[in-house]
Amino acid sequence: MRFMMIVKASPESESGKLPTTEELVAMGKYNEELVKAGVLLAGEGLHSSTKGARVRFSGKQTFVVDGPFTETKELVAGFWIIEVKSKEDAIAWARRVPFVEGEIEIRQVASAEDFAPSDPTGELMAKEEALRAQIAAKA
Repeated sequence: MRFMMIVKASPESESGKLPTTEELVAMGKYNEELVKAGVLLAGEGLHSSTKGARVRFSGKQTFVVDGPFTETKELVAGFWIIEVKSKEDAIAWARRVPFVEGEIEIRQVASAEDFAPSDPTGELMAKEEALRAQIAAKA
């Protein structure tokens, strides 16, 4: 099962304040543990919302809203994608993140099979698998 561990933004992360050397070392060790355990699929930190934008959809129209965004509690500062056996395993990994303060939201990543009821012929799933193969070939 794949899970995304979503790091919630804070006033500090939104201010653009860089982590200390000690914080970077601790995070590097944590990431090494994820790699050694064979569970890490991806992980990145994000710039503050001052460098971002939101695209909103309404019918056939789109609207762009440039950052920064004021509701910090709704923002994401980074993420990991891990592959583990259960939500409990994902929670265990999240508990090990070397944060003094903060919040991590854990969400299971949907698989192609989860959408099978909407694709009775299997044609859409076959196209999705072909796209994933192309992506993997570029990696």
